[in-house]
Amino acid sequence: MNIHYLQHVPFEGLGAIAQWAAERGHSVTRTRLFNDDLLPAVDEVDMLIVMGGPMGVHDGEEHPWLAEEKRCVREFVEAGKPVLGICLGAQLIAAALGARVYKTPFKEIGWFRLELTKEGTASPLAGLSDIGAVFHWHGETYDLPEGAVLLASSEGCVNQAFSINDKVVGLQFHIEMGREEIAAIVENCPDDITQGKYVQSPDEMTSVSSQTCRKLKAVLFDLLDHLVAQ
Repeated sequence: MNIHYLQHVPFEGLGAIAQWAAERGHSVTRTRLFNDDLLPAVDEVDMLIVMGGPMGVHDGEEHPWLAEEKRCVREFVEAGKPVLGICLGAQLIAAALGARVYKTPFKEIGWFRLELTKEGTASPLAGLSDIGAVFHWHGETYDLPEGAVLLASSEGCVNQAFSINDKVVGLQFHIEMGREEIAAIVENCPDDITQGKYVQSPDEMTSVSSQTCRKLKAVLFDLLDHLVAQ
């Protein structure tokens, strides 16, 4: 299976998704939007993954490729291909499908608890209920796209995860990141770390245990296996 991902900045790559693809024997290609790479054709890709990034879906003046990226995401969804969006990627799916994306009252940066909905406990994300906190880095959120089912919420942000027809999943949080990936985003986005109710210190963010990373990776692999099986 050919897995293609859209990358918005050099320091936010696939993380643990790369290990999953290698272990399953999937090929991986990418579009580096910051490098003006070409977007993929729908018929050349089996699954699309849309990664995170510090920009917002409305920053088209600074990042003119955003308009074409949203068109690309919408085409993949309409074609019935599996699509996973992470953080900015989830917001891009929402925007591409006509939902509103907007600033949250509070930034959410660090390790904070999720609450799964009834639908979430019956999804591949069910394992998150045994982990507690997951890693967040965002100051915007979205309304659910038409036909989407809410899977998870947090105290600081209601719409944390959604699915559409079991083929499209948006995650506002990061379960693909380990300590190295978190250290990279801390290093590259220090201005985001301001005082706030849901903002942790760099030390708090990077002190995640190996056991937590392993548990999150297991949930991620379950989710990806589920998507490619659709």
